[in-house]
Amino acid sequence: MSELSPQPEPASTDDVGDAPAARKRPKPGERRVQILQALAAMLEQPGAERITTAALAARLSVSEAALYRHFASKAQMFEGLIDFIEQTVFTLVAQITGRDTGGGVPDPAQSAEVGARQAARIVALLLQFGERNPGMVRVMVGDALVFEHERLQQRMNQFFDRIESTLRQCLRPATAASATPTVDAQVAASVLTAFALGRLQRYARSGFKRLPSEHLDASLALIL
Repeated sequence: MSELSPQPEPASTDDVGDAPAARKRPKPGERRVQILQALAAMLEQPGAERITTAALAARLSVSEAALYRHFASKAQMFEGLIDFIEQTVFTLVAQITGRDTGGGVPDPAQSAEVGARQAARIVALLLQFGERNPGMVRVMVGDALVFEHERLQQRMNQFFDRIESTLRQCLRPATAASATPTVDAQVAASVLTAFALGRLQRYARSGFKRLPSEHLDASLALIL
């Protein structure tokens, strides 16, 4: 099950008997986390492309009305998962590129070798995140969003556009000597992004059996 951290851990039913009566109610914000964790866990199950609020409420042993006290709609629940994906991935991308601001945009003065290494690490990061968070992968590739509001798919499209843009910046030094450096960097970034997305799609559609990191180093060596 995906861990929506850093967040408070869900209250354990094993501790209910030892806790004071006032602690039976989740702390502020804790129930929201429990709902998102349950949704992510349900997305890991076969045939979970469409999850109803009734099924989600049943998993948590609460009423549907209780869900809507914390989220205005199911779309808002998916937005919570997308927020987690964006914040986690782009925080780590910024660490890879060595930039704390600017959305993780690499230093344009870096060498071609450094840029290629950063691009490979970003792709590896994306695939490893998916491997560790199977339920999130269904959101990332859009399978879980087919019957949801179109703005959710648009957000995931923007997520991969941002990944591609960052890869393009990383790869610009490697194409500097080309007659068409901007185009070449764009093409290379597009191929890497499509490769990553394809690996995530295969992972989801294989029932999470074909790991996205399979033969990753050898695959990236052929592309970069």
